[in-house]
Amino acid sequence: MINIDKLYESIQAKGHVCLGLDTAAEYLPDIERKKAVNDAQAVLAFNRSLIDATYDVTGCYKVQIAYYEEMGIAGLTAYAETLKYIRSKGSLVIADIKRGDIADTATRYARAHFNGDFEADFVTLSPYMGMDSIEPWLKEAKQHGKGAFVLVRTSNPGNNDFQKLSLNDPKTEQKCLYKVVGKKMSDIADNNIGKYGYGIFGIVVGCTEKEEAAEIRKEYSNLFFLIPGYGAQGGGAAEAALLLQKGNGGVVNASRSIITAWKSEKPEGKEIDNQFAAEAARRAAIKMRDEIKGVI
Repeated sequence: MINIDKLYESIQAKGHVCLGLDTAAEYLPDIERKKAVNDAQAVLAFNRSLIDATYDVTGCYKVQIAYYEEMGIAGLTAYAETLKYIRSKGSLVIADIKRGDIADTATRYARAHFNGDFEADFVTLSPYMGMDSIEPWLKEAKQHGKGAFVLVRTSNPGNNDFQKLSLNDPKTEQKCLYKVVGKKMSDIADNNIGKYGYGIFGIVVGCTEKEEAAEIRKEYSNLFFLIPGYGAQGGGAAEAALLLQKGNGGVVNASRSIITAWKSEKPEGKEIDNQFAAEAARRAAIKMRDEIKGVI
């Protein structure tokens, strides 16, 4: 079974939450950071506690590599061990790496992140160098049953700088840049459909553009969505639900609002540990899951 079908089934069983382990050392309880050999080891222990507490209530996880790269070799080891631990629990993980290079370089990246120390179930990709930045990943993904989410309509404030630029190209019916990218991904999906009607590559569509949501979901009905923008970026359950399809077809990412939920629950003057933080994260994940289910 290809991973996009596994993700569909995971959402059916456990809900739409994609828990982002974008874990900075400053997000950890002080006592845990102090007792660890280094910040990377502290982050890994924290991640494992959160995974133990949430793997039965989250559809998948997303791990942003930048948070680990900044800690050097020890950080990359923590990154690799976090991916491995998620997958050992039978859960799916998206490596948020946003690679966008071409040709043989793209192939090398794909081999690095679909196999070996950094193996993940999905990756995130930037398509703006062209289709030769996507096709090598597709070839490798087919061989290993993997998947990817390609940036199309993101949730950041600067998304309109390029993504919504108007086009005057008579060769395309698409009126703006992100729709050209979306159409390319939809065409790929048509030739690589899983058992639930979604292509092995999905797209990233933020839930902060409510006025476009219904149109985007209808236009790309064969594409699975990774939906950022929930929580800290201002999107909510109602906005995210507009990007789902018959109760599935997308995972909704939240990071800080879950992994730092312990900060709003911390008793005054009391030192807390990873167990407390993990229990708070579980409650936050369940709350988010139930809020999304409540508006579908």
